[in-house]
Amino acid sequence: MGQKTSPTGFRTGITLPWQSTWFAPKANYGEFLIEDYKLRDFVDKKFNRQPPYAAVAKVEIARTRNEVKVTLHTARPGMVIGPRGAEVDKLREELEELIDRKISVNVIEIKEPNLDATLVAEGISEQLKKRAAYRRSMKMACENAMNAGALGVKIICSGRLAGAEIARSETQKLGAIPLHTLDANVDYGVATSRTTYGTIGIKVWIYKGKFGEEIVARAPARPRRGARPRRNPRERDRGHHRPAASAASGGEAPAAPPAPDTSESVENKTE
Repeated sequence: MGQKTSPTGFRTGITLPWQSTWFAPKANYGEFLIEDYKLRDFVDKKFNRQPPYAAVAKVEIARTRNEVKVTLHTARPGMVIGPRGAEVDKLREELEELIDRKISVNVIEIKEPNLDATLVAEGISEQLKKRAAYRRSMKMACENAMNAGALGVKIICSGRLAGAEIARSETQKLGAIPLHTLDANVDYGVATSRTTYGTIGIKVWIYKGKFGEEIVARAPARPRRGARPRRNPRERDRGHHRPAASAASGGEAPAAPPAPDTSESVENKTE
């Protein structure tokens, strides 16, 4: 019997940071917790449930003595910021009115949306609402994530798939998903697709590599010190080639031919 647990909660405090960073006495803890829920719910409804969809994947909240810092991780920062920051100012005012505290809003761009489990799950959810084939949507999401640099992807869709009478689960998997390894950076996301024939749940696991090593693996390889740069093959056709005996082989390059002596011909013409 498998003991299932959320990969995010499993690693929080060990290899992943908390998504809410603050300390409160026992009397205020419940109040702050409800405020965090209201903030996240408001942002989700504003940017993810109605157009224009801004693809906000995560909301981080940090509290100081004087203000609440809200950080939005989004794949479309232009939608959140708006022209000249107008949308951010409007959002800050709405959030301040919601919880009656001073708030500062920060927006961080998600460079690769295909490697964010929440955004991948939301993308499949939107496709299922438009009556797309669930197997094809799942397979394309897996392939896009692997092409973006993931080491493993697993997607599970559960519910009345394709309008079937009996609900069931369908799984697509590519690569490796080490769920028991705390050192493994496994991103986990959940989305709900409310279709005409019922609700379908989507779960996505994306394995990006071990913590601290996933970015190094994707960095471009640097040339070795002392290595010769590769020459353009077109230069050979133009005659820009090296001399036959190079200094590396120990020989000397042949000297240029001497210029012809034109002194006699000049004297003949003067005579």
